[in-house]
Amino acid sequence: MSEDNQNPDSADPDAPAARVDRAELLAAHLRRIAETNGEDSGRPTVMVLAFEGWNDAGGAASAAVRTLSQAFGAELVEKLTDEEFYDFQFSRPRVLRNPSGREIIWPSTTILRAAPEAGEFDLLLVHGVEPSFRWRGYTADLLTLAAEHHVAAVVLVGALLADVPHTRPIPASFSSEDDQLRELLDIEEPTYEGPVGIVGVLAHTAYQAGIPAVSLWAAVPHYVGQAPSPKAQLALVRKLEELLDLPLDPQEAEEIAEDAAAWERGVDDLADEDNEIAEYVKRLEEATDTTNLPEASGDAIAEEFERYLRRRKPPER
Repeated sequence: MSEDNQNPDSADPDAPAARVDRAELLAAHLRRIAETNGEDSGRPTVMVLAFEGWNDAGGAASAAVRTLSQAFGAELVEKLTDEEFYDFQFSRPRVLRNPSGREIIWPSTTILRAAPEAGEFDLLLVHGVEPSFRWRGYTADLLTLAAEHHVAAVVLVGALLADVPHTRPIPASFSSEDDQLRELLDIEEPTYEGPVGIVGVLAHTAYQAGIPAVSLWAAVPHYVGQAPSPKAQLALVRKLEELLDLPLDPQEAEEIAEDAAAWERGVDDLADEDNEIAEYVKRLEEATDTTNLPEASGDAIAEEFERYLRRRKPPER
């Protein structure tokens, strides 16, 4: 179970109308807040965060944020490198070879800024390793940085291991503690109780500090939870596109989709070689399909077919 609800969000991430509406609603909401506070109500900045470690099953969350960084030419703003945040026997530094020699890469948090030409938002993209110590101080440092860069909202991205089949769409859903955001964006309230990671701490602390905060979680099949997990990465990227109106370049999107398809074929091959895994996957498929049966009504199927036709319709000349 995740730190947030994990029911698949009802919005179709591939439907352009749904993506634009949600992004426009969020942008208008953030501008109203800025105007009320007497601040600049121009293009809002949204901080998107993901962390390697407990909240990053299959490396999907951190991969999704790196995808946005690369897609929109994000530039380095700052690095948090305070070694008091880490237990190096747990989050070990890595040694790399480069043309100038060997280099030690220490655990850190990287903050990059991007200003996509299209879309409603500027982005502050945060990717790091979940800290071992001083979580309150770490959270305070990140939220102070957010204030310095006039961040209007934060989006926390995570991935968890779950009993879901690799052969079905990866469940990915939004949630928020903010009543206004839940009503505005038609998303769920988090209901999880239990041990929490840095993603949950940051989401709650940002909300308490009055910063609009949304969490996004993807469910990764637990029997193939090792990194990489491109199908879960793709599910998260599509949801971020939907929320922030940030469509990737078609070629980049196609590359991720191809990686996801290749990953699924590879897991299919592994399952074919092991009867126990194949039977287990079949049971997960049956459970998933049964859960989703109410959504497979005639009206729902007709609406989906109409969306499909609209997407295939050539542009008018």
